[in-house]
Amino acid sequence: MKRAFLVVGMLVLIGVAFFAGLRYARVKPAAVGKSARTILYYVDPMHPAYRSDKPGIAPDCGMKLEPVYAEGAAIAEPAKGKVLYYRDPQDANYRSDKPGLNPATGNDLEPVHEGAAPAGTINISADKQQLIGVKYDTATLATATETIRAAGRVVANEARISRVHPRIDGWIHKVLIDFTGQYVEKGAALLTIYSPEMLASQNEYLLALRARDTMKHSPSHDAYENSELLILAGRKRLELWDLSAGQIEEIERTRKSIQTVTVYSPASGYITARNAFPSQRVTPETELYTITDLSQVWIMADVFETDLSKIRIGQTAKVSIPNEGRSFNAKVTYLQPQIDAATRTMKVRLDAPNPGMRLKPDMFANVEFAISLPSRVTVPADAVLNTGVRKTVFIDRGNGALEPRKVETGDRIGDRIQIVSGVRAGERVVSSGAFLIDSEAQLRGGRDDQPHH
Repeated sequence: MKRAFLVVGMLVLIGVAFFAGLRYARVKPAAVGKSARTILYYVDPMHPAYRSDKPGIAPDCGMKLEPVYAEGAAIAEPAKGKVLYYRDPQDANYRSDKPGLNPATGNDLEPVHEGAAPAGTINISADKQQLIGVKYDTATLATATETIRAAGRVVANEARISRVHPRIDGWIHKVLIDFTGQYVEKGAALLTIYSPEMLASQNEYLLALRARDTMKHSPSHDAYENSELLILAGRKRLELWDLSAGQIEEIERTRKSIQTVTVYSPASGYITARNAFPSQRVTPETELYTITDLSQVWIMADVFETDLSKIRIGQTAKVSIPNEGRSFNAKVTYLQPQIDAATRTMKVRLDAPNPGMRLKPDMFANVEFAISLPSRVTVPADAVLNTGVRKTVFIDRGNGALEPRKVETGDRIGDRIQIVSGVRAGERVVSSGAFLIDSEAQLRGGRDDQPHH
């Protein structure tokens, strides 16, 4: 009897052990998996700031809440393989074959192992990327042209301004050009002057001519040569008095002095100043006329001191006149050596042709300097997440892996922005949805670079 009970008891124990083994085989993997992914809380995928201790529906947008697990979404680093290279954790562009320091930043270099994911990389599924509207673009090398704009003013070319002075004392007899703004050709008669001093010099020259004629048949050769010397000296004096060769020849031919001396224009241009009136007493210090040639003018542009390093002599600028509806090219010919203390600008001089005399002195002008910039790495402006503490770009590592990388930015070029360091040309970057990705990374513990309060 006891033996029968013993057999039955053993059979029962064997059956219990069998069913327990089956249950353990079915339950253990799920239990292990569940314990390895402990749920901390639930969040709204569209508004990660909303948290709940229980699953359900977000009250604001109706989205199903998703769990956030204790281990976060940071990609687990695989077994470390061989070291591929060493990098600066704050400068992704710097690499070295040996450990040490980055001479530019002084940071310790960290090893990058074969197959290792960069620190802070997070994994977001394709469905969730589509849900939050993630888009991608490629960092590209771009050449651009920067435009520097400056206000300018048309002024006369100082090298084309002529000032007319008499070379003798006397009185103005007749004024032939009698108003400011009149155009004159080179060699045109401006006025006549009566000068006793000039009249005396002509009489001396006539006496020298008569003396030579008298000494021509003289047996004394030296006397004849002396008369020739007197004629040369008298002729030179008349030339210095600004008497023309034709007037001197007329004196020699008629053997009569010229009562008034004509002053001629030394250049073609416009009379921009006049100080010549009939019967006026004049001396060599008297400025009778100012003649300005406006066939070529200067544009004086006021360039801010922050842009001066980009302006070079010889470069071409585009000039336009307000309300004229046209533009033309001018060349930079000089940079003034002084900054205006009030406006913090410097004068840049440009030479401009003036066909048709459409450019008038003191006209305002708009000047544009086109500066060619070297090739630069650029990404869409929306790809850069600026938190105020640092600027971040998310790099696509493939299979839903996104690497947050610190960058330094430069100039804005249209809808793109220059990347000074942190991203290389050809890398795929997140161009839309970076803010939501950053929020997801913070919730999952994938980012530890935010300021703590």
